[in-house]
Amino acid sequence: MHLPPLLVERPFGLQVVIAIAVPSLFGLVTGLALSWNEIAYLILAVPIGLLGGFFAGIEHRGAEEGLLRGVIGGLLFGSCILYGLEIANAEPKANIGDPQAGLVFVTTFFGAIMGALGGRYRLRKERQLETSGRLVAE
Repeated sequence: MHLPPLLVERPFGLQVVIAIAVPSLFGLVTGLALSWNEIAYLILAVPIGLLGGFFAGIEHRGAEEGLLRGVIGGLLFGSCILYGLEIANAEPKANIGDPQAGLVFVTTFFGAIMGALGGRYRLRKERQLETSGRLVAE
């Protein structure tokens, strides 16, 4: 797998879009889906949301950096799900618990885990590439 550039190496404006706008907009869309259809919501929130957290973590070197990105992304994602639901002014089609704000804790928790796993994956992959590069050079 080709590793993306580190988030810190990208231009500042792109960092803002990638780290703040993307999880926020995806959360809004997921929140709107929550007001329309349970299956659409679950597909967006669970497999796609978890993969998004993992791939966000890959833009960081190590589990600690990935964890921080996952916390921020999960917090934004979960909060914006609730904003999207509020914008739709409808009852949720899936059970998100009561109080609904608990959803934000869940998305933040799993965002942190997935971000840390992504950062850890990147660090291991970089070490593998570094080792294989030395072997080829020798």
